[in-house]
Amino acid sequence: MSRDSASGSAMSFANRHIGPTTADIDTMLATIGVASLDELAEKAVPASILDALRDGLASGLDALPVAASEHEALDALRKLASQNTVAVSMIGQGYFDTLTPPVLRRHILENPAWYTAYTPYQPEISQGRLEALLNFQTMVAELTGLDIANASMLDEGTAAAEAMTLMHRAVKSASNRLVVDADLYPQTAAVIATRAEPLGIDVVTADLAAGLPEGDFFGVIVQLPGPPGWCATGRR
Repeated sequence: MSRDSASGSAMSFANRHIGPTTADIDTMLATIGVASLDELAEKAVPASILDALRDGLASGLDALPVAASEHEALDALRKLASQNTVAVSMIGQGYFDTLTPPVLRRHILENPAWYTAYTPYQPEISQGRLEALLNFQTMVAELTGLDIANASMLDEGTAAAEAMTLMHRAVKSASNRLVVDADLYPQTAAVIATRAEPLGIDVVTADLAAGLPEGDFFGVIVQLPGPPGWCATGRR
């Protein structure tokens, strides 16, 4: 292949895959009734932002600092972050700090192979995440002796609500009552209540340390560990 033909092929590829052609732009502009991209910007962008007389920037935007290099930006961010007062979080209620193992920080978060465009590794990330979730929930099921474990929920409230609907479908019981631990975190209890209402499920809150309430129910949701730090074994 000659240099000219190779160059032509490259240009053809770029024209096919990178942005609209000039003819495409003209067709789109004619369809929406404007003569140029500048006219489109004038009609679409508020005057407080767009200033056609000064390089397309509103007068207030010229006060922005000049573009910084990556090193300069990181240095400025470190100086800004150093002004923070780091205190001990006392919020509790299930919101705890996350400890990321050093091996993950070093070999994944700090891996320079991830510093390029995001899209190429999306399939690998998705597939790896699915495998990690399967391995984790399998390990949890083996450690706890549970028949079912699900690690694909992104927050505790959603996981609890999904557990409720799973029990409701799977348990052969005519009861629509669900017993919920009184020590359940309030945000988790709120999600359960919201999901239960349209399904006609009666949520019964009980102090499980005193035992289960009377009557039939299709399931029990326990906070483990509870806010005081205890594990629900029927006694504190």
